[in-house]
This record gives sequence, structure tokens and C-alpha cells, in this order.
Amino acid sequence: MANNKSALHTITNTMNTISLIASIALLIGISLEVTGGIKSGFSSWYRTLQLIVCCIFFVTALFRLIVPEYRALHGIRDAIFAIASIPYIDILEWSGAGLPHSSIRILAFAPVLISIMATTVILEWMVEGAKKRLMGAYILTVTMFTYISALAFYDCEYNINSHLSSFGDALWWAAMNVTTVGAEIFPVTSIGKIICVLLPVVGMMFFPIFTVYVSDYYDKKESDK
Repeated sequence: MANNKSALHTITNTMNTISLIASIALLIGISLEVTGGIKSGFSSWYRTLQLIVCCIFFVTALFRLIVPEYRALHGIRDAIFAIASIPYIDILEWSGAGLPHSSIRILAFAPVLISIMATTVILEWMVEGAKKRLMGAYILTVTMFTYISALAFYDCEYNINSHLSSFGDALWWAAMNVTTVGAEIFPVTSIGKIICVLLPVVGMMFFPIFTVYVSDYYDKKESDK
């Protein structure tokens, strides 16, 4: 029994490490694609990378669903994770179903969003202490979502929005919106407008967590005196 638990722990650690590396590789890949100015389609190397990462995420989620210990704790989350990790673009392409160019680029960002979920799950494995995990997950989720939103906004609005001249502008726009301050750059595309609504919603959901964490930290410091 102890050997089984040890083997399960080793396999879990290995898969978590591979998923973390895959998440980082995918984020770097999409960053290079979007900021590199390729608008006619994603390059073959990135499509291959995305397919590999999707397979890694899917296998990891499937493994956690098969193991009773994990399924009992996070079965619903892992089921959603597995469904979302399916490489829909490649499946549609292999089936011969034609998709508009804009739809392909939107679907291409789905695995990147999944990487946020994967990295947050891995954070639970890496960080000890419930409060530290909560704070770490908060910072990581908000930071990655803001960065990915900036990438998606830049991808949709560049050469269309006259106020957007570089990725730096998109990153500043995303940061200002997630903090609910707002920016002087206004979206002109449908996707850009959706992102503009989602960013402050995410900010309003997560910033209270930061406030509670800081208040609790200083309350503890005062009580220890």
C-alpha cells in the first residue's frame, strides 16, 4: 500500500512538472506568434507545439480522473480541464471542416487559457499552506490572465485600432482595465470589447482576496507582538 502511494506520488510530481513546462512553452510560443506580426495564420511549429501541449494537458486531466483519490477531490474541475484540452482546431482541420480565419485565431487562445488553470493547479502542489496557495494562485491567475488578454487584444486590434501602436500599449491597456482604472485606448472589434468587459470583472473578483490576505497578515503580526 505504501509502495503504491509512493509510486502515485512520483507519477503525479512528474506529470505536474511536465505540465508546468508545457504551460510555459505554450505561453512563450503564443507570445512570439502574436508579437511577431503573423496575421495570416499560426506557423507550423506553433501548431505542433500547441497540439503537443493539449495532449499533455488532456493526459494529465485524464490521469487525475482515473485515480480515485484525485477524482473525489477535484473530479468536476479535472473533467472540465480534460474537455477544454481537446485540440479542437486540429480535429476540425483533419475533418475537413472549414473555419473563418478569425474563429481559428480565437480557438487558438483556448489552450493558453487552459494553461492558466494548469499552472494554478500545479501551484497547489508546489506551495504549502492554504493562505499561501490562495495568494499565490491569486497573483498568478490575475497576472497571466492580464498578459493573455493583452496578447488577444493586440492580436485582434493591431492595424485596426489607430490608438494601438505596439504590444506595450496593449499590455498597458490590459493592466489599466484589470485594475478598473480604465485606459484611453478603446476597443473597436467584438473580441476586443468582450475582453474589455472581462478584465475589470476579473479584477473586481480577485482584488478583494488580496485585501483580505494583507489585512489578515497585519492582524497576525499585531497579535504576535
